[in-house]
Amino acid sequence: MLLNFLSALGGVGLFLIGMLLLTDGLKALAGRHMREVLAGFTSTPLSGVATGAVTTAVIQSSSATTVAAVGFVASGLLTFPQALGVIFGANIGTTATGWLVAILGFKLDLGQVALPFVFLGAFLRIAFRGRIGLTGQAIAGFCLIFLGIEYMKDGLEAFEGVVTPTDFPPDTVAGRMQLVVIGALITAVTQSSSAGVAAALAALGAGAINFPQAAALVIGMNVGTTFTAVLATVGGGTMARRTGYSHVIYNVTTGIIALFLLGPFQSLVGPWLGKGDGQIALVAFHSAFNMLGVALILPFTRPFARLVELLVPQKGDDLTRSLDPLVLREPRVALGLAKQTVERISLAMSEHLRRKLGRSAVTGKAYEKDDLETAIRETRDYLYQAEVPKDDTELLDQVKNMFHILDHLGRLLYRCDQSARIKELSNDKRLKRLAVLLDEAARRHADPEDPKSCEVHLDRLRGMMRKQRKIWRERLITEAAIDTESAETVWGRLDALRWLHRVTYHLWRIRLHLNTLNVVDGGVTSSVEEARIDIAQD
Repeated sequence: MLLNFLSALGGVGLFLIGMLLLTDGLKALAGRHMREVLAGFTSTPLSGVATGAVTTAVIQSSSATTVAAVGFVASGLLTFPQALGVIFGANIGTTATGWLVAILGFKLDLGQVALPFVFLGAFLRIAFRGRIGLTGQAIAGFCLIFLGIEYMKDGLEAFEGVVTPTDFPPDTVAGRMQLVVIGALITAVTQSSSAGVAAALAALGAGAINFPQAAALVIGMNVGTTFTAVLATVGGGTMARRTGYSHVIYNVTTGIIALFLLGPFQSLVGPWLGKGDGQIALVAFHSAFNMLGVALILPFTRPFARLVELLVPQKGDDLTRSLDPLVLREPRVALGLAKQTVERISLAMSEHLRRKLGRSAVTGKAYEKDDLETAIRETRDYLYQAEVPKDDTELLDQVKNMFHILDHLGRLLYRCDQSARIKELSNDKRLKRLAVLLDEAARRHADPEDPKSCEVHLDRLRGMMRKQRKIWRERLITEAAIDTESAETVWGRLDALRWLHRVTYHLWRIRLHLNTLNVVDGGVTSSVEEARIDIAQD
């Protein structure tokens, strides 16, 4: 009996490993397409349900779907009600695994047939990289699932007649509640409701439990997935915590509905149970109560979203509120949030610069130096933590561009704190005119109608500032030599000229890297030699 129990336990382990390999392989293969589908087909909560269900069924990972939805809300691509539709749909999508297990694992018995394909998948994963290798990983994981089911069935069949439904809590209200708790604990321990459902299907097939007991366990496993959701949101941002709350409230409510639905459903599927199709009936019950839960809550998605928003109010700095740690393991989503944050800081920095120049017409929230320093530091730290694959040159280029932008933003912030040089701009008509040109360039940079032409404009202004600096430097030094101007005035204006040139240079470099980050075609930059001269003169 001990060996049979260990065999069943090993089957659960094989199932979990198979799910892990399959999910990771499919997620990597889906990659950007999964995010494009989620963003493109989620215009309403209803379409979000359909998209979330299909995406989760395809990639076999509700957590990946949920994380992507969290990222889209944080970046403003989806509203919270739309994301709730995706989260509700992901619950339906997870039931697809139960159908695969019941039909292919128990009805068709593919355990032995899967063995050669495990070798094939492992060979492809080891011998090839890229999509072929990932396909091999998914194949191996898919087949390990059915090997795990085979071991679970063989192990539990030995308990047939030894362990019976009478050994479990009876089919009463109290008994069902105990089984729900047991099911929730199983999911909390294994961190996989799919593995728990597979074990329940195997136990039902071996006669160890009857249908109501198996159904109560599955209800508990469905509720138990909220433990995973809550754990995943620990340390996360506002959207992550809202997602966790949504999962708990929705899944507990659905579980209560399922308990009331169990009796009528058992009467409805009585003929199936008599023909030995209890496993099909169980996965049908799993799908039915999840779909019913979605159907009941979907009309109230917006009030539900407002309730969750009241329970979890927005926290954190306005500039970095999008940087949710939950999505760090999804590099494309994480970098998308970082990109929006960098753009937000760039806008705030432009307005900060204009205020330092004395432009009273600047609109928007005024950020102090400490706020901007903190935002730059937090964004830089977030980028350091993003799990970017070393062989993904596209993502690495994005990270490098953002680091360049943050570096120039930090330098620009340092320049904005040089009040003596800024004050000197108002003491000379020529400097005042150049300051007006800089102010206009900063305004244009903050809200460019055409980012490409803005880059060209800033580049030209930078070049002009550099020429003016060289010309005026000679004039001012001459004036100092013949005592036309005092040395203090001359050196003050020279410093102001340097300040204008350096600030314009940083604005240009920020715009250039922003345009590169946004893949603006045909961006015009100055010559390499001119850039070297600017850097040398810093």
